[in-house]
Amino acid sequence: MSVEKKYWFPAKRYGWGWGIPNVWQGWLVLFVFLLLVVAGAVVVLPTQGQLIFNLYLGIICAALIAVCLLKGEPPRWRWGSH
Repeated sequence: MSVEKKYWFPAKRYGWGWGIPNVWQGWLVLFVFLLLVVAGAVVVLPTQGQLIFNLYLGIICAALIAVCLLKGEPPRWRWGSH
């Protein structure tokens, strides 16, 4: 009996990387990421400036990529489904 692993983020059909989430956990991660971007634009950018905001964005983008690497389909270059 094989257990199929359910990926939160499937690989894109063309190119390298991940597509839109296919389970609720992936959608939650994406929603929280977008919420953090907006919150940073509203709170961090006006009070701390552009440099700190860019560092903040870099950190949350790295966290999103880490989640995609852990919970997404392994990334590789794809030319499409045949």
